[in-house]
Amino acid sequence: MKVVVQKVSSASVKINNSINGEIRTGLVVLVGFKETDTQETIKWICNKLVNLRIFKDQDDKLNLSVRDLNGEILIISNFTLYGDVQRGFRPSFSSAANSLISEPLYNFMIEYLKHNYNLNIQTGIFGANMEIMLVNDGPVTIIIEKE
Repeated sequence: MKVVVQKVSSASVKINNSINGEIRTGLVVLVGFKETDTQETIKWICNKLVNLRIFKDQDDKLNLSVRDLNGEILIISNFTLYGDVQRGFRPSFSSAANSLISEPLYNFMIEYLKHNYNLNIQTGIFGANMEIMLVNDGPVTIIIEKE
C-alpha cells in the first residue's frame, strides 16, 4: 500500500463538474493498493496518517497531528501511484491491485477512519475521473509505503 499525504489549508474533489468532497485544514491522501494489501495494512497506514506530526505548534515546529488540530482528511483512490516507468515512457500499472481487490480495501479504509477517529473524512469516488484542487501548506508532502 502506498499513500501520498499532502498537508493542505484547503482542498476539494470535483466529479462531473460537481464538488464531491471538500475540506479545510487537514490532509489530502492519495491511496494506491497492491494485491497483497490487507485490512491490517490499512489500519497501520491509518494510524500513521492521523498521528503524523506535520502541523506547526505554537513554537512554529512540526509537532502536531491532524488529530491534534481536529483537522479533516480527503481520501482519493489513485492506482497510478504504482505506475512503473523503469522501461519505456508509458507507465506499467501491473503492480497495482485490480478493482476487485482495491475497491473493497478503499471502502474499508474510509469506514475505518470514520468509525475510529473523530475527524471529518471526505472522499472522491473510486474509479471516477476526478479533479483535485488543493492548497499545499508548507509545502509538506510525505510518502508512506507499507509492504
